[in-house]
Amino acid sequence: KRLEYSKLPNKKQLKEWIESEYPSLEATYKHLHANPELSLQEKETSALVARELTAAGYEVATGIGGFGVVGVLRNGEGPTVLLRGDMDALPITEATGLPYASTVRATDSQGREVGVMHACGHDVHTTVLIGNALALAALREHWSGTLVIVAQPAEEGYGGAMLMFDDGLYERFPRPDFALALHCAPSLPAGTVGYTEGQALAGTISLGITVKGRGGHGALPHTTKDPIVIAARLILALQTIVSREIDPNEMTVITVGEVHGGTAANIIPNEVKLKLNLRFASSEVMEQMMAAIERECRGIAISAGLPEELMPVVERANDPNPPVYNDPELVGRSTAVFKRVIGEANVFPIPLITASEDFAFFRREDEPKVQAFLFWLGFTDPEFFNSIADKAPEELSEKEAGRLALHTPYCYPLPEPTIKTGVTTVSAAVLDILRK
Repeated sequence: KRLEYSKLPNKKQLKEWIESEYPSLEATYKHLHANPELSLQEKETSALVARELTAAGYEVATGIGGFGVVGVLRNGEGPTVLLRGDMDALPITEATGLPYASTVRATDSQGREVGVMHACGHDVHTTVLIGNALALAALREHWSGTLVIVAQPAEEGYGGAMLMFDDGLYERFPRPDFALALHCAPSLPAGTVGYTEGQALAGTISLGITVKGRGGHGALPHTTKDPIVIAARLILALQTIVSREIDPNEMTVITVGEVHGGTAANIIPNEVKLKLNLRFASSEVMEQMMAAIERECRGIAISAGLPEELMPVVERANDPNPPVYNDPELVGRSTAVFKRVIGEANVFPIPLITASEDFAFFRREDEPKVQAFLFWLGFTDPEFFNSIADKAPEELSEKEAGRLALHTPYCYPLPEPTIKTGVTTVSAAVLDILRK
């Protein structure tokens, strides 16, 4: 049934529009790449998106959940489709050597001066979002319905999606029938897309643990309760939760990403602070992991001889981010279109991965339901893939390995055909959903 959808109308017109407008889109991408903004600081990026949408005839609202932008284009009767792209960058100093590399420095949420870089492809996401908005406005005679463009702030662990929903995204603006998004994938060559039917990405939550103790002189450890040693024992014990308590068939990860404690080599401090990140495939497994973490914290503290008032404190740093689920019907419909417009060989399934995305919040099971689909947009130079084809992972240089991963100083896309592929696939899928 999924392969019986009618042939996409105006494929030629879409291709012609993309070819004519690509130089402008590439210029936009390079500007965004060179001028990244951290989460909750996306002022100029937001303004750029708003200007583009306004010029294309959208009803535009800004300041949604911070620097979020929503554009609405009403074009007669029909379904409502939402397209989402995220805008924020990361606190990473760029080392790509590109002529348009970022040299931006900014102050992060903790008051530290940091380098800023689009190391997760959000500059591509924003450019493609603008490209889709402009293309579909130009081709409005070929579709009927309502299009909602959402430029989201603060996806990188700051709850940008929830900020927009708390600000009334689905109440103040047309609630969609379908929501589409893409995410860059350095593990895929430019010009290709990957997809997962059903559960596609993990859920996540971050925790803070304060490990308490009794400090003192480093030369007299027997007079103290050393929280650094207790924290070290805890870090190792946490790893056995995944390996020995969770069903091996369940996808779970516990990462201790930050450890802060002490001020000098000869001083035993009173406390150590840990920051953890959990990944999971279901809320039940998340709660199982949380309970095990609480138990390990308490058990290790008791074994170290700590009194009740010095038990570790576990706090949730944020609400859980649920797993991303791609509705099979929308996946089948969209990927059938993708194969027609970029070739069947360039569209392929990929397994569930342990990354997470707050696009999960856009899908809704309550009535009226919102079907959602997030897919992967390949963006790495195919020639680079060929150059490392015979190398084992351990033989890759730091720079080579960095080009194959997000969140590294060496991560960057090949603008063409990446941007063209993103605009072509998403616009074609929307034209199919909203076809007259």
